[in-house]
Amino acid sequence: MACCHHYEFIEGNEQIFAVDPTAIRFGPGALKEIGHDAKELGLARVAVFSDKVVSRLEAMDTVKQALANSGVDFEVYDEVRIEPTDQSFNSGSRFASEGRFDGYISVGGGSVIDTAKAANLYASYPADFLDYVNAPIGEGRPVPGPLKPHIACPTTSGTGSECTGIAVFDLVSKQVKTGIASRRLRPSLALVDPSVTATLPAKVVAASGFDVLSHALESYTAAPFTRRKAAEQPVSRPMSQGANPWSDVGCVEALKRTGEFLVRAVRDSTDQEARHGMMYAATLAGIAFGNSGVHLPHGMAYSVAGMIRDYHPEGYPGDRPICPHGISVIVDAPSVFRHTAPADPTRHLESAGFLGADLSDAGENDAGEVLAGRIIEMMRETGMPNGLEDLGYGEADVPGLADGAWAQQRLLANSPVEVSPAVLAGLYLDARSYW
Repeated sequence: MACCHHYEFIEGNEQIFAVDPTAIRFGPGALKEIGHDAKELGLARVAVFSDKVVSRLEAMDTVKQALANSGVDFEVYDEVRIEPTDQSFNSGSRFASEGRFDGYISVGGGSVIDTAKAANLYASYPADFLDYVNAPIGEGRPVPGPLKPHIACPTTSGTGSECTGIAVFDLVSKQVKTGIASRRLRPSLALVDPSVTATLPAKVVAASGFDVLSHALESYTAAPFTRRKAAEQPVSRPMSQGANPWSDVGCVEALKRTGEFLVRAVRDSTDQEARHGMMYAATLAGIAFGNSGVHLPHGMAYSVAGMIRDYHPEGYPGDRPICPHGISVIVDAPSVFRHTAPADPTRHLESAGFLGADLSDAGENDAGEVLAGRIIEMMRETGMPNGLEDLGYGEADVPGLADGAWAQQRLLANSPVEVSPAVLAGLYLDARSYW
């Protein structure tokens, strides 16, 4: 297969990769078309999910006006919690169940989009909360059938949730992040309007931008889809199928744009080219990792965010402890990619170059250090925390962090190298500080 020159086909292993992306419309002014889209989907009464901050912004006004102009009845739910929990997912689901809506619209970042996904699921197919949650934390039961239409309107340039079938939350009782994953959770349509990023605070642009970087980098370096045993039935082929020729295209372009635009977008809110470029990079990376899956940095990030005690970055609402997802991911990333580089030094070195590293004197044996060094350089240029210690973690926290990461088996299965609780503990130790 000419498309698959990177991939080694092994007798009995997978030779087929699946492509099932969300429908996407991208460009300034896309939100103004949402009334037409709602009507096209046959929606007469919709739930509009948002949070307290976004609900006061122009993006929400645009959506409400467009729906009203098209005669679509709607009710706003703006109680979404940034970095949602099982309790906040349940609250959104109760609203959805009681409202008897025929469709959903989410206007906000990944927390809003994920909450709308969960609300759509539990209102459509009521169940005990942990029934659909990924194993081994939950039961991991499949979504029973199709969900109602969902139009996702991202307002941050990072999560890519508008393109994925994943909804992530904090399970408070266990102090760990986990999620629900199903192709059926993918939004019906993503309206990506890059003009909404003009008002984003610098720290939010940085955190969400590093989520883009890690989505693309983890997807590009994930275990190849050909490493899995062949699926007995098409339905048994996992959504996170591993690196594949389709996801590679989005990863490469997302990395190039992130290398070019992330630092600029953080430093200058008036740099429209950079902010729009990061929004496009987020969409490309969302398509990619929604198709291939991520691995160790995201798996490790879930316990980093879930166990946070007193960290709260500027630019985020409220005063409760919070570790935004992009930050919890990127503090682990340099440590991880130093460790995974020997599995595929070519891809790790290529990725460093896509991000803007100087490769003139670098060989494959340098891949991990060069890639980690470029990520650290970008972290410093954008004011990111200097590893886990800046988040308040010490060596005594490492066993708990490793236990939380070990529970993320869906993500760890995508790792290009074998992992164990001891390996995870070592990676956390190496992530304590970088400069």
